[in-house]
Amino acid sequence: MMQEQISGPISMSRDEDERSWRVGFGRTVSTVRIRDTSRGGPTRSSKGATSHRQPSEADDLRERRANLIGRAATAEIPRVTVGGLRLAVLDLEQTADFMIEQVSPKRRANRPLYLTSANGEVVARCSTEPLTDRLFRAADLINGDGQPLVTVSRIKSSRPLPERVATTDLFHVVARKAEAAGLSFYMLGADEAENAAAVANVRRMYPKLKIVGHSHGYLRGDALRAKVDEVNALAPDYLWVALGVPHEQAFVEEFTPRLSKVGVIKTSGGLFNFLSGSRRRAPRWMQNVGLEWAWRVWLEPRRLLWRYLSTNPRALYLLFNRSHSMPRKRDQRATGGDSK
Repeated sequence: MMQEQISGPISMSRDEDERSWRVGFGRTVSTVRIRDTSRGGPTRSSKGATSHRQPSEADDLRERRANLIGRAATAEIPRVTVGGLRLAVLDLEQTADFMIEQVSPKRRANRPLYLTSANGEVVARCSTEPLTDRLFRAADLINGDGQPLVTVSRIKSSRPLPERVATTDLFHVVARKAEAAGLSFYMLGADEAENAAAVANVRRMYPKLKIVGHSHGYLRGDALRAKVDEVNALAPDYLWVALGVPHEQAFVEEFTPRLSKVGVIKTSGGLFNFLSGSRRRAPRWMQNVGLEWAWRVWLEPRRLLWRYLSTNPRALYLLFNRSHSMPRKRDQRATGGDSK
């Protein structure tokens, strides 16, 4: 599924061919200036010099070293590098089972586990947007939410992705298991009407599921901080955050320290649009052959056509040139064989 439903925590402005992203949920953060590389331009470093540097396995290694809790929780999960990102080699059912296991009293840590998803657009954006790349590499686990990622992993890797793990499908598998186990959800994101409709439909589908709270995603400053504290006090097992890339990933980075009673945070993109019924998914055959993006363009050509024209070629190049099975030997030695 597509990662979207932007709630606006990140403001963007265009100055000639540069984009300035100011990221912060109630705090002041330095502006990250990113050269628009959709026309092949280089990225600009913090010192103003230009560089064609792509994210490397060393970047991934630094994130793994800094993320000891996430490493411990996900140490047994195999990964494969697809398009430059390390993705979990899990199918839909295995991912849901992992999420259920992680909220048991024995497994819960003093911070929530952070799960996100990547598709072709995310792969392309991570290669040109240092901020987005960093936010994704900070995740404890990244699922492959795109059929092209699955297909290329089967060509390039001896340990391919078993299937696409779309958040829109994963939500229902986790909801069924959570309902049976007496676990709880909090649903944050979308606008007020969309959020309410999504929650109402979920309650009809899963009448015994504990939804301890929900909120739209258009909050700022003190109101946002108060809402985060309210979520933490409710201590849901799962917090579904649907704010769009990279807003929801920035939310996780900003507020993880204030969500110590939450079990798992799952970023959710446009999930609530599908749960509410305001948006239809592509026919199954289009999903299976990796053409869901074409369905979405057909529904919203003005908004999405240029996005896919600019990201699909880059994503295709990265999928075939930055995908492989195993980490390099020096990375295996440095991490003791850890595959994260």
